[in-house]
Amino acid sequence: MVDYLANTEINSQRIAAVESCFGASGQPLALPGRVLLGEGVLTKECRKKAKPRIFFLFNDILVYGSIVLSKRKYRGQHIIPLEEVTLEPLPETLQAKNRWMIKTAKKSFVVSAASTTERQEWISHIEECVRRQLLATGRPPSTEHAAPWIPDKATDICMRCTQTRFSALTRRHHCRKCGFVVCAECSRERFLLPRLSPKPLRVCSLCYRELAAQKRREEEEEEEGGGGGGAPGQPRAYLAGAECGASSGDDEDSDEDKEGGGDGDWPSRVEFYASGVSWSAFHG
Repeated sequence: MVDYLANTEINSQRIAAVESCFGASGQPLALPGRVLLGEGVLTKECRKKAKPRIFFLFNDILVYGSIVLSKRKYRGQHIIPLEEVTLEPLPETLQAKNRWMIKTAKKSFVVSAASTTERQEWISHIEECVRRQLLATGRPPSTEHAAPWIPDKATDICMRCTQTRFSALTRRHHCRKCGFVVCAECSRERFLLPRLSPKPLRVCSLCYRELAAQKRREEEEEEEGGGGGGAPGQPRAYLAGAECGASSGDDEDSDEDKEGGGDGDWPSRVEFYASGVSWSAFHG
């Protein structure tokens, strides 16, 4: 099907129509050999609430954006190379069904379909495209993925100190390393996570200690080994950030990056999305 459609006029027209819907704010999508295989509306779990997003599956990329006018105007175009994608089906809960996680090194997020059948169709088509892309490029499957941001409504208290209660005056923040919802006191530190940003990003107190400890270990190993591992003059903080998974921000959460603690009993590595429990159980 892909080979058959690759150089057809109908495929060119369909891609041009998608470009037109994104307007000048979107990137050009037409490339030799690129085929638009399907499209549809999925619900994306964002920081504050779940929102409908338009998704387009090409043979080599996944594109999504916000819906302004259905089938006429979209904005906030995001392009994800399929060779970087790993999918993870998620368990059913009373609050959410037909979900799966789209994971990449830079960004991971949860989407849901309108039905079980639709979810399975999306997953099978994406995974087949990923398989073909990996074969074509000779790349191994991606093994490092960004942690998704846990939604604001998942907890009313800081997931690190478990003491601070959020309110209209006490705002929530997200650690860019683990994706936990934390208070300002528990996320005072910044660390360089180069896959996400050239500038140091907000991390929680626990992740900062882990990242700083890893950085120290690498520096010690470099001294003992006579300076191996890394390009000359490359800061060790860069390597520490590069080797650790990082959390991915939401479409509308870049405001936190512009802002310039102690840990409680909260588990350091909760498998939030894979647990299948309700959000209330995480702060009950």
